Amino acid sequence: MASGFFAILDDIAALMDDVAINAKLATKKTAGILGDDLAVNAEKSTGFVSSREIPVLWAITKGSFINKLIIVPVTLLLNVFLPAAIIVILILGGFYLAFEGMEKIAEYFFHKKQPAKQAAAGEIKQDAESEKVKIKSAVTTDFILSVEIVIIALSTVLNKNLTVQILTLSVVSIIATVGVYGIVALVVRMDDFGFSLIKKSNKKGFLNGLGQLLVKALPIVIKTFSVVGTIALLLVSGGIFAHNIEFLHHILSGWPSLLKEFIFGVIGGILALVLINIGKKFFRYLKQTYF
Repeated sequence: MASGFFAILDDIAALMDDVAINAKLATKKTAGILGDDLAVNAEKSTGFVSSREIPVLWAITKGSFINKLIIVPVTLLLNVFLPAAIIVILILGGFYLAFEGMEKIAEYFFHKKQPAKQAAAGEIKQDAESEKVKIKSAVTTDFILSVEIVIIALSTVLNKNLTVQILTLSVVSIIATVGVYGIVALVVRMDDFGFSLIKKSNKKGFLNGLGQLLVKALPIVIKTFSVVGTIALLLVSGGIFAHNIEFLHHILSGWPSLLKEFIFGVIGGILALVLINIGKKFFRYLKQTYF
């Protein structure tokens, strides 16, 4: 009886060891997309008033966990019964990310700034609505990025049994969510930590200098994340196109992969932006004409 119990413990230990090794390999393989995920989500999680930063970030984090709870089982089922669907989902997700990136660029160059003077109630309502829209956008973008993270992680354990696959994908998903949003939380609270250091130092000495640096650096970090996040959206989408659309493998073959993927992302984003705007105008025309 005791020998059977210890045999079970030995099997569990061997399984956990196998999962740890495969999770480490999968995390290394997804390191690039995790970096892009960090840049994109850091940009989407900033720009709120200080009192709303953590609640908004927590809402996005919960959405990210829910995304992965959906993605992991669905990906495993599709891999068994309909593996071709994974490629289709990736490409559609790539177009969404490309659209997000190009929409930001188009908005920066062509969007008219809103009037400075607004009623206080109107501003509060707009802020609340803007917060909901930003959370929804961040969770949707996280869903697409999570799909790619899970699929890349799955590719490292395709030759393993189902138990190892499930546990490995679960571990990678938890690491990805906690790691990315943990770092984002540190970034968005950087100024509060800086003010705390300034207060404790009585505005003198090394701690005061460090606090001043953190406070002054936050706007620069946020602007940097905004630019890097937009570029990351285009790079990730371009990478999806380059790796999953066969004929694109042979286009610009001598070019650096980053440049090639960026170009594919921009082209995909322009196509998506044009088609979506045409679709909006068409439905607006139908609504005005027939409804």
